[in-house]
Amino acid sequence: MASDWKERLGTVYSTNPNFKYESSAEDEKVTLAPGEQDLRVQLDRKQRNGKKATLITGFVGSDEDLKALAKILKVKCGVGGSAKDGEILVQGDFCNKIIEILKGENYKVKRSGG
Repeated sequence: MASDWKERLGTVYSTNPNFKYESSAEDEKVTLAPGEQDLRVQLDRKQRNGKKATLITGFVGSDEDLKALAKILKVKCGVGGSAKDGEILVQGDFCNKIIEILKGENYKVKRSGG
């Protein structure tokens, strides 16, 4: 119990002897196994000054796992990008390459129009 003090920073002290601190850790999403994920890959040009970007949507899981998958894709494509809100954005048109990478990692993946 002593090691979780950092999680309780900013919590007001209670004099109630029956008070039990509840952390927000249970709010974290559970990441589905790659075979259970239903990812969609599409080319995206919206609000990018005509530059192309590959958008991967449909990821269900924690932000850490999303960012880890995004890092794998960005490194294998040799480009930058971002990951947030269940979406991965990779700079450039890498739809076919990303589909092959995801299939190699055992993800269910489809190309959708965009």
